[in-house]
Amino acid sequence: MATATKDYYRILGVAENASADEIKKAYRKLAKQYHPDANPHDTSAADRFKEVSEAYSVLSDEAKRKQYDQVRKFGGLGGFGGFRPGGGAAPGGGTTETFSFEDLGGLGGLGDIFGSIFDFGRRRAGGAGRTQAPQRGQNVEYAVEIPFETAVRGGKISVTVPLSEPCGTCGGNGAAPGTTPTTCPECKGSGTIVFGQGGFAVTRPCPACYGRGTIPTTPCPTCQGQGQVRTQRQLQVTVPAGVDTGSKLRIPEQGEMGPGGGKRGDLIIIFRVKPHRFFSREGMDIHCTVPINIAQAALGSKIRVRTVDGKHVVLRIPPGTQPGTRFRIRGQGVEKGGRRGDQYVRVEVRVPEALDSEEENLLREFARAAELKY
Repeated sequence: MATATKDYYRILGVAENASADEIKKAYRKLAKQYHPDANPHDTSAADRFKEVSEAYSVLSDEAKRKQYDQVRKFGGLGGFGGFRPGGGAAPGGGTTETFSFEDLGGLGGLGDIFGSIFDFGRRRAGGAGRTQAPQRGQNVEYAVEIPFETAVRGGKISVTVPLSEPCGTCGGNGAAPGTTPTTCPECKGSGTIVFGQGGFAVTRPCPACYGRGTIPTTPCPTCQGQGQVRTQRQLQVTVPAGVDTGSKLRIPEQGEMGPGGGKRGDLIIIFRVKPHRFFSREGMDIHCTVPINIAQAALGSKIRVRTVDGKHVVLRIPPGTQPGTRFRIRGQGVEKGGRRGDQYVRVEVRVPEALDSEEENLLREFARAAELKY
């Protein structure tokens, strides 16, 4: 019976129907646990980290995951393990049939599915796998807290993001200065290794040389042979007007390095808006509470109210205004997509905690008049 190749769901420890958030949460937990920076002397942790990253790169991409699920459903990732390209003896003895991806073309396009997810490697004694093409680096998500006014009006902020950069000491080859790297014996210089039995296999970057195809005879003392170091990169980010907590901004090619000299992934900024002592927000509208005294509520008044633009508008309080009354100032809310919300002002009538003798006499006269009236 054929042995299945990588089960990405099992690697991440999630169910086949797991949501994108569940997959991301599982990946982050495992990546943190097995990251080479946290396990500098554990090569098995580095292997596990690459395996977890490989699984996430497929399951986090909606299109790749759909194709992968079709492959699992059709052949269980191992249903074709008895077939080998070009025929000949199978590893466990017996003969096999000639087979190629084109043979799957009429089965719902599964030939294209296999070709887009898996690399098809021929097993030759001492032969190398396919040469690794430059690959795009992983995206990086980074949460940033921003002031309330910046979220509403937009602006520029400085962001410091931890990223991997080529080691400045060795130039990224992992070898100590003055030494020459040698061809990796694990991948024979291809930078990739193939996993799985039978005619189908999964190709991933070689864990021995980190996909470079060479290994240092003397590891670089700065990066311990990894060819890259963790640094803090500072960026100036333009915040669009109208963002809210949970809003995302994608900055192209500012993520992690790409294996084999590929392009960097993207940096995805996730905004967290700090609360404001005066303003709050509901969708496109701004809310605030303004205190007035009893006389202003009873007799009417005009008050100055601050807006999110930093300006002040004059708000008329009509006579007999009750506590909790809300007033709308049109067009002073959040502006986004050519639309702008309103600002709602709730008045809070405050009772004085202490009165001088004159104020007390006046209030008593008012109370007596009220009694006579009612």
